[in-house]
Amino acid sequence: MDIQQVLAQYRSRTELQLEQLFQEMASLEPRLPEAMRYGLLNGGKRLRPALVYLSHQLCSTDQPPHALTDRAAVAIECIHSYSLIHDDLPAMDDDDLRRGKPTCHIVFDEATAILAGDALQCLAFEQLSEIIDPTLALRQLKMMKVLARASGRQGMVAGQAFDLGHVGQPLTLEQLQAMHACKTGALITCAVELGALSAGEPEGERLDQLRRFGDLVGLAFQVQDDLLDIEGDTATLGKPQGSDQAQNKPTYPALLGMEGARSKLNQLHQEAVAILTGFGPDAEALIALTDYIVARDH
Repeated sequence: MDIQQVLAQYRSRTELQLEQLFQEMASLEPRLPEAMRYGLLNGGKRLRPALVYLSHQLCSTDQPPHALTDRAAVAIECIHSYSLIHDDLPAMDDDDLRRGKPTCHIVFDEATAILAGDALQCLAFEQLSEIIDPTLALRQLKMMKVLARASGRQGMVAGQAFDLGHVGQPLTLEQLQAMHACKTGALITCAVELGALSAGEPEGERLDQLRRFGDLVGLAFQVQDDLLDIEGDTATLGKPQGSDQAQNKPTYPALLGMEGARSKLNQLHQEAVAILTGFGPDAEALIALTDYIVARDH
């Protein structure tokens, strides 16, 4: 399994659809779609769309994925990109660099960056709510609820609020995990769930196992991010190295030490792969992506 080739395939598929959004987009204020496009199409691995597609592939024989899966991949990338634009703002992490380029509020201005993030959030739900087939309406409604919950007060936004409210404060391991399960993990679990739901996967043990897998790989993603903030370099990371340390943010290495954080990463990795192994050979691509997530250098 060449996971780089798989990622490139789904990255191209996602970015083609993202580009098409802006070919059709008109606005009273041209700077708004320009800023939206900048925040959405300035690079990135597109891991969340890949999780959507590979989860769909695991749960369905549809080849290629149908339009609802495509819309789910686009929607989750819109949410992720909006969160990065807002995360970089002076009121949040105050970062000047993202994916090796100046952040959105540096290129445009703070107000435009806020509005671009707001518009991308709306665009995500516009994509998922578009009528594809009347028989899919209930499935789409469920997917929108899953995305809303993962993005808002019970997920990503809650994690960010907790993070900002505890800078410089000691956290227990349980608090740190709860924070990242919301801030980072919720959207990753959501990607896995959206892919399965787009394939028509019913509620039951298989979907519960996929949600658990998403939770584990989401935390593993964050632990590796924390390690890279210390061990990586700015050129490779595409954002300032050491920014978490500089802001005295709670991280896994800060709480567990470097070796403890690596041990935690290994534990999460093994548990995630064990779940996927139960799905048989069809889970090979998702296992390869899991391996990539914990070994990546940016």
